[in-house]
Amino acid sequence: MTEPSPNPCDEPDEELRDDAVIGRALRWSLAILALGGCAAAALVVWNWYRREPPAVHATVAIAPQVRDQPLETVPAVRFTDVTRAAGIDFVHYNGAYGEKLLPETMGSGCAFFDFDNDGHQDLLLVNSTAWPWREAAGDAAGRATRPTLKLYHNDGKGHFTDVTAGSGLDVSMYAMGVAVGDYDNDGLVDVFISGVGGNRLFKNLGGGKFRDVTVEAGLGGNADQWGTSCGFFDYDNDGKLDLFVCNYVRWSRQADLSQGFVLTGLGRAYGPPVSFEGTNCRLYHNEGNGRFRDVSKSAGIEVHNPATGKPMAKSLGVTFVDLDHDGFLDIIVANDTVQNFVFHNRGNGTFEEIGMQTGLAFDSSGLARGAMGIDAAWHRDDGSLGVAISNFANEMTALYVSQGQPLLFADEAVACGIGPASRLDLKFGLFFFDYDLDGRLDLLTANGHLEADIHKVQASQQYRQSAKLFWNAGPRQSTEFVCVGPDKCGTDLFQPIVGRGAAYADIDGDGDLDVVLTQNNGPPLLLRNELNGRAHYLRFKLVGTHGNRDAIGAVVEVDLGDRVLRRQVMPTRSYLSQVELPVTVGLGKQTEVKGVTVRWPGGTIQPVARYRLDGLTTIIEQ
Repeated sequence: MTEPSPNPCDEPDEELRDDAVIGRALRWSLAILALGGCAAAALVVWNWYRREPPAVHATVAIAPQVRDQPLETVPAVRFTDVTRAAGIDFVHYNGAYGEKLLPETMGSGCAFFDFDNDGHQDLLLVNSTAWPWREAAGDAAGRATRPTLKLYHNDGKGHFTDVTAGSGLDVSMYAMGVAVGDYDNDGLVDVFISGVGGNRLFKNLGGGKFRDVTVEAGLGGNADQWGTSCGFFDYDNDGKLDLFVCNYVRWSRQADLSQGFVLTGLGRAYGPPVSFEGTNCRLYHNEGNGRFRDVSKSAGIEVHNPATGKPMAKSLGVTFVDLDHDGFLDIIVANDTVQNFVFHNRGNGTFEEIGMQTGLAFDSSGLARGAMGIDAAWHRDDGSLGVAISNFANEMTALYVSQGQPLLFADEAVACGIGPASRLDLKFGLFFFDYDLDGRLDLLTANGHLEADIHKVQASQQYRQSAKLFWNAGPRQSTEFVCVGPDKCGTDLFQPIVGRGAAYADIDGDGDLDVVLTQNNGPPLLLRNELNGRAHYLRFKLVGTHGNRDAIGAVVEVDLGDRVLRRQVMPTRSYLSQVELPVTVGLGKQTEVKGVTVRWPGGTIQPVARYRLDGLTTIIEQ
């Protein structure tokens, strides 16, 4: 068993030694070239993904203010690994067999959702499978069954039962991402799965049964695409959930194998995305009759490099938020090695890509990063919106914060305390959540490298990496985020894993938020939050009647008198994953609030007269 890191917040001592490793690797590569060896056969080890120059090297540069050190005391809140005890026996399978094909590195996601409407958050774990050419040759021989998605039913106390068999979700595909939402407004949450070689839509029939309706819904014909993160949202406020699907790169086995990706001295390596052509994201409009229509081009979602005319997107993460408070959800897309996108919703069924103008496209130097996961939330009491993006190894997690204008952001990760502690990790899943229910949103990332032998060429890197948890210290000392270690949360959360997807939900009905982290080619970690009633909270389930039934995009506002807490109903966040639909608002020691309102999709404001302290309140749109 791998021992957990002593403290994931510590900066490693190997950083200077890495410079020597880098120097030796460079001299060795030059020697090979001097001898006439295979030009461009070796990857640059110290920067695993080479940078593809963005179309425009420009961004909005705003100097963040200097911040003081936090004065608050980090709370002790243990997370306990209950994976096996809770009945989760899933193991992700990536189909790797030695050829080192890029999709094998990316892992898969997960979703918390209540598929049977019993009030408990169930769990879907996404799986990949054997490559078709290997399966035909007997690669799956010896396996009792083909790898499939796994659906687990929650009994309400945090114990899960595998109900995959016969559910209709017991399908084998090279799956990666998941989106959940009631696209037909029948009161049952449906499931969309993205992956390599095709995506699928499953209609929830009730009784724990799902039916594949991909073709009849108009979502077929995508066998040449590599779908990643995806999500349901209502972009035109017609009350029907539309669907957005990220695509990564234009990939094929032949294109992958034709390139000589190597780790110097160690043989073939997984290739970087810069070696593959970009793609386009897809936007599907819900026609209201069980069918979707691809409106990607007409809606302005397709982005092409002006210099080459080729698709630019290499998309891995997406989330939706109304950036300018005009009542229409905008789209933020995290791209790997090319600029991030911000699709501003014009309100007429079309979008304008304004990532560069907002400051979200690049880092503070005007360069693209290896972006993976994403989340957006109002993490401060002053109404500022934060957009967090997890990036590649040796690139800090970004925290773009609105700068007094809804469409202007600056990366304040360094000043806020997130940047330095996150730099070395290779970060995937990421989300804001209030793990100690003090009313302030904290941040968690799931981490893990691509190459099992990366430590042999880069001493500061490990294949398995610990998660990072940042506690929000509050407004009095704007540093905000403090990296939390095992001394406060125990060692279970920080077990080194090959982390990928991440999601949260209250799995046991005690009000605090529990966590699941998925692992590439390994078992997940289900972590129970042991806050154990030490803080008060409000919890809301919203039901739309004029808008979409899931109320995706609605915002709950809790007025505490001296501050207003805002939480959005938005399952699509993190990386390839979905969090629960209900929203939780921590109150700390406070037991009374001044008022609660809901901003429904489209902008209608509804006061909430009655709500349950330390319990769930269902709010129906009026």
